[in-house]
Amino acid sequence: MVLLRILHEQAPIMHPNNQLIKNLFEAFQQRDYLTMQSLYDDRATFSDPVFSALDANQLRGMWEMFCTRSKDLEIEFHHSSADDLTGMATWHALYTFSPTGNGVINKIQSRFTFQDGLIVEHIDSFNFYQWSKQALGVKGLLLGWTPFMKNKVSSSAKKTLDHFINQKTKS
Repeated sequence: MVLLRILHEQAPIMHPNNQLIKNLFEAFQQRDYLTMQSLYDDRATFSDPVFSALDANQLRGMWEMFCTRSKDLEIEFHHSSADDLTGMATWHALYTFSPTGNGVINKIQSRFTFQDGLIVEHIDSFNFYQWSKQALGVKGLLLGWTPFMKNKVSSSAKKTLDHFINQKTKS
């Protein structure tokens, strides 16, 4: 009895916002975009090197698009921490970039801001040049470091997302 009580007393209690992060990535691993969408406030924003300044509707659409269109997406969740206001996570996305058929292992750092038990800001960072070399092949190797290539990829991704959201609205 004493040993069990000591072990129980030493078990760390996870901060609710850290649990929120874990729930997000567990849902992503299961391609459960509805759960992912529910974890964001209606005023939430999202940014990363490809998708900049998405509002809550766009970021919810982005998660749905990734979960429903990706044929071989795997999410590896590595670490997270959080407090009352902010949090972070490290994770990897492994997938085939459909325009080229190239395999990608994208190593991502996420930062979060929370309010009232929901995510209000989500910022992902990753090495765009490393991503572009994998996803785009020779073009990424030669031009992935340039603002031109980054803007071209961002513009194309935004158009794809807008089309996805518009098709859903028409359905």
